[in-house]
Amino acid sequence: MTSPIYVAIDTPDLEKAKTIATRVRHHVGGIKLGLEFFSANGRQGIRDMAELNLPIFLDLKFHDIPNTVAKAIQALRPLEPAILTVHAAGGRAMLEDAKAAAPADTRVVAVTVLTSLDGPDLGSIGVPDDPHSQVERLTALARQAGVDGVVCSGNEVAAARVLWPDGFFVVPGVRPSGGHTGDQKRVMTPRAALDAGASILVIGRPITQAKDPDKAARAIEATL
Repeated sequence: MTSPIYVAIDTPDLEKAKTIATRVRHHVGGIKLGLEFFSANGRQGIRDMAELNLPIFLDLKFHDIPNTVAKAIQALRPLEPAILTVHAAGGRAMLEDAKAAAPADTRVVAVTVLTSLDGPDLGSIGVPDDPHSQVERLTALARQAGVDGVVCSGNEVAAARVLWPDGFFVVPGVRPSGGHTGDQKRVMTPRAALDAGASILVIGRPITQAKDPDKAARAIEATL
């Protein structure tokens, strides 16, 4: 059975990224590459990482007018990522165009509420709802728009799955029991997130900043 763990490799250093991915490859289901890596290494960097034969989750969180997002995703089509992110707050038309522009085998998932945000943060940007209600609203929108799933914290994934029983749920902000939360505000242990309905778990620093990343990945995998 393929591991549900996608390791978040957040570094601009291509060789460091390759080293980490190579060390943990037998204990993770894929690798997540985001803005930090992509800004430094671009499409060629993604191609280089693809040579490791692990599914790639390209986490660029597109959020713009529909036409711009569609063209940006079309430019990435040759990379054929396993998963690609857009912001649900971009609206239904943007979500529909993003899905239409993506390769057929790429899962397009919509980011609901970042795990670095809590209720007061949402209020400060004019969103009156608490994170839970906002995630539910955006999950319903993503389903209507025809994308493949959503990104949400473990605290909301059970409610999101009720709204979308066959959706694909990406849960970041996952931390082993007793782990440092860093800049994440809504976190959950890997086992609890999986039990709540996560399809895949995104885990970064607890693995990548460990003295032995492979050992850390194996330890987390063992709890699943």
